[in-house]
Amino acid sequence: MKSDALRDRFRHVAEAILFSVQLLVLIACANCPLALTAHSAGWMLAIPVILFLVLNIVPIVPCERFVPSKLRKTRRGVTLLWLFALALLPTVGIQLFLAFRVIPSDGWGRWLASAAIGALVLAAVFWHGMITVYLCSSQLGLYRRAVGLLLGMVPVLNMIQLVKIIRTVTDEVRVEVGRCRLDHRREAEKLCATRYPLLMVHGVFFRDSVSFNYWGRIPEALEKNGATVFYGEHESAASVRDAAEELSARIREIVEQTGCEKVNIIAHSKGGLDCRYAIARCGVAPLVASLTTVNTPHRGCEFADELLDNIPNSVQVTVASGYNTAMRAVGDQNPDFMAAVRDLTASACRKRNEEIGMALPQGIVSRSVGSRLNRARGGRFPLNMTYALVKRFDGPNDGLVSESSFRFGDEYRLLTVKGDRGISHGDMIDLNRENIPEFDVREFYVSLVNDLKTQGL
Repeated sequence: MKSDALRDRFRHVAEAILFSVQLLVLIACANCPLALTAHSAGWMLAIPVILFLVLNIVPIVPCERFVPSKLRKTRRGVTLLWLFALALLPTVGIQLFLAFRVIPSDGWGRWLASAAIGALVLAAVFWHGMITVYLCSSQLGLYRRAVGLLLGMVPVLNMIQLVKIIRTVTDEVRVEVGRCRLDHRREAEKLCATRYPLLMVHGVFFRDSVSFNYWGRIPEALEKNGATVFYGEHESAASVRDAAEELSARIREIVEQTGCEKVNIIAHSKGGLDCRYAIARCGVAPLVASLTTVNTPHRGCEFADELLDNIPNSVQVTVASGYNTAMRAVGDQNPDFMAAVRDLTASACRKRNEEIGMALPQGIVSRSVGSRLNRARGGRFPLNMTYALVKRFDGPNDGLVSESSFRFGDEYRLLTVKGDRGISHGDMIDLNRENIPEFDVREFYVSLVNDLKTQGL
């Protein structure tokens, strides 16, 4: 541990020195033409030109080999923006000072040429950095990108947006590089190398997709720490009974193909209801070592009953038909929007809980996790819109499911963070790939799976 701390301290010092050198080089490149005499400019200009090319082209932002290329580029981009921001004021000051020295004797021409060169140098660094972070940053978001473009030519406001962009991307680089270093240091520990593989089960209205993982960055974090991950690969919308039958077939397929004997299930939202039914009624209980439900409405959603009672049947049919048609086009065999919604109501869950009980068969470890939004604006669309509706009928919630509905099994945890934000239904599966202050969703799942490994599962 001491060696790691010393290594980190040395790296921080080295990075600070390198950054300071780059800043001085940039200021020199932006301001030296005016200091050159007419006789020496021809060969001396080669020096700042070479230094500028090195600064702007050669990758001089140090990153370890295990840091992904995209993150390296993001770090380089925000470093260039920092260099631009910190060099801007000194350059303006130097140019104004030199103007009073040059203009009285040489006139405006030489100073204007020098100022133009300085502006081009800073502009090149700025646009290189800005384009890089726009292309490579994961945390900048569409909103911040759009606002930055719209206000980019508005004085004062553009500088405010620049500060926000730099702050957002700097935080991203700090968090992501820190995670890379953490995973690299503990790689040999295999924290998530459980005895039985993980089966991750999605919730309603989503499909497992290669191009857009329902679980965000979580599976990658688990696999880096030794986990073996499978997915449910079931329909996006179906009744609990039908989804349970699909998942049961999937569990048998995984066990047969791998010889793993059992699986550890992590199920989000309605996926938890589907898995409970599969264990209770579809004969796969001997093949399940554990079930962890995440933000699952075990007691249903009162607001869903209210909506179904008050929305005209014609509207329900139209919405369901449109959804089912669209999902068939992307892979569902027999999507059933209304069956899925009805099985999420409080009345349907009460009836089903009476049928299958609220406990798993002996020998299966059962755990549940829930989260809470503290304010409506803490959630991304559409959860910021549904929060108030759910709160009216169900009480405190994650934007979709109430706190009172989460608890299930032998162990239960409720998560949130301080302030207005909280943690939403989507945040719990890293749906938006957002780094939330005080809550590292990837590390939470690493800890969750490590607990299973500790129990010999």
